[in-house]
Amino acid sequence: MIENIRNFSIIAHIDHGKSTLADRLLEYTHTVTKREMREQVLDAMDLERERGITIKAKAIRLNYASGDGKTYQFNLIDTPGHVDFSYEVSRSLSACEGCILVVDAVQGVEAQTLSNVYLAGENKLKIIPVINKIDLPNAHIADVRKQITEILAGEEDILEVSAKQGTGTMDVLEAVARRIPCPLGAVEKPLFGLIFDSMFDPYRGALIYVRMFDGRVVPGMKIRMVSSGREYEVTEAGIFHLKMKTCPALEAGEVGYIAAGIKNIHDIKIGDTVTDSVKPTEKFFSGFREVKPYVFCSMYTKDNNEYDKLKKSLEKFRLNDASFDYKPENSEVLGFGFRCGFLGLLHMDIVKERLRREYGLNLLITAPNVVYRIVFRDEDGKEVFINNPSEFPDTGKIKEVAEPYVNATIILPGEYIGRVMKLLETRRAKFSSLKYINPTRAVLVYELPLAEMILDFYDRLKSVSQGYASFDYKHTGYSASDMVKMEILVNHQPVDALARIMERSQAYYRAEKIVERLKEVIPRQMFSVPIQARVDNRIIARENLKAFRKDVTAKLYGGDVTRKNKLLDKQKAGKKKMEKLGKLDIPQEAFFSILRIDE
Repeated sequence: MIENIRNFSIIAHIDHGKSTLADRLLEYTHTVTKREMREQVLDAMDLERERGITIKAKAIRLNYASGDGKTYQFNLIDTPGHVDFSYEVSRSLSACEGCILVVDAVQGVEAQTLSNVYLAGENKLKIIPVINKIDLPNAHIADVRKQITEILAGEEDILEVSAKQGTGTMDVLEAVARRIPCPLGAVEKPLFGLIFDSMFDPYRGALIYVRMFDGRVVPGMKIRMVSSGREYEVTEAGIFHLKMKTCPALEAGEVGYIAAGIKNIHDIKIGDTVTDSVKPTEKFFSGFREVKPYVFCSMYTKDNNEYDKLKKSLEKFRLNDASFDYKPENSEVLGFGFRCGFLGLLHMDIVKERLRREYGLNLLITAPNVVYRIVFRDEDGKEVFINNPSEFPDTGKIKEVAEPYVNATIILPGEYIGRVMKLLETRRAKFSSLKYINPTRAVLVYELPLAEMILDFYDRLKSVSQGYASFDYKHTGYSASDMVKMEILVNHQPVDALARIMERSQAYYRAEKIVERLKEVIPRQMFSVPIQARVDNRIIARENLKAFRKDVTAKLYGGDVTRKNKLLDKQKAGKKKMEKLGKLDIPQEAFFSILRIDE
């Protein structure tokens, strides 16, 4: 019965005990047996378990027998906590009527907590606030209660639990049953479902994860994707348990999956409406915002013979991660590779690690870049977006360069405000606001260039705040900046893999560091090699790699000095010829030493 269905998510800042609370809910509803039970049971990936983070949203059905004698069907969607995966959170919340907001009793309200509250508000969800880790000796329950009451504008009914010990778990289950509204919908109406996620199965094709609002889905019926108009015949419908479990039908209010022989995951648009092709619904969802990569880098294999293996691995990987993007590129130094796009640095790190573990690839990763908007001087004022320094046009053709900015929210103890503000000033950040949420904790908001954030900013923030600052960000758009392309020339030839786009004021300092490092790591040649950095066709830094000098006069044992000069002149002419015709191979060690400067 639809009035006994509850669809909800668990949302929290990273490491506030979200997955542990999900474990207790599964355990107390007997969804998993004692033999199946383990910590973070919904985190199936080894990488998720090792790092203690959720990477992909998970769904699972729980049956709960309430104290009032009713049996409820709970559809729980466990969501990631890290800011790079906030897109997963927004998709999950759109399939729910309510959510459990978990707040650490020691850390209190943090940056991602605020972000999740705003997301839940946008989706008009009922929020059940829960203070977790009340068993810890340094828990500040009263203070955290005040913080939650402030961000939720007066919410008084706050639950106190210890997910680790199981304290308060039954109160959470009862709150879900009593406080989260049931879905609105009817089985008799035409099929109306929301596609909130998808995955690729090598045997069944692309599977779509759906939240049913109206109607029902049964095997054999034909369904239509509203945005593309594509039609498919349903081969299987099912629900989410620890593993997928087939069922005779999916009905209004339920959450489950549909298999329909879809060949490619990219034929599915997340946020699309699925309906009956014979009797379609007149309602439809506007869809989620398109996933746009914000951070780009190039991937190459250490062994160029493994290029085909890399290509096939990326094709397979993208089937299960639609937010990952790539296209082929070629570098004179590193050979054939791919330009890849990610949602953030953690996403980039996760993809790299999964490619290494799941596909056995030993990869070389270039320095990360962001997407820049270039406005040309021509009459039309044409705009282009680039993420690769090799695509940066000549300065004379450019009217304006704009770089992406983020709205950075930092929550921290008051005694670290000065240090953190000093760090932000060195990163070209613009101050927005500062307010205190209690006498000891403050919220600091800055406008920060994304390019400054992707170079070790999070590590530096944790360092200057001794680990107490929490950080969240949201993309706000583009702002004009004085950006330039810095080229590195070795023996007067530009090396594309070493080019950088950066703010003009930083170029001179970084250019000196780069040419000094290259002089140390590039092997000496038989001729002198100039190493230069160039901006706007002007050389701004230079070092000379001295040539080896062979003593061509060693065999002489006296005689006229003109014989000695003749041999030296011949050697000099030979070196000049080598300098013009000789090809200089730059070792990969030189390339990686430049990456270390970036870091």
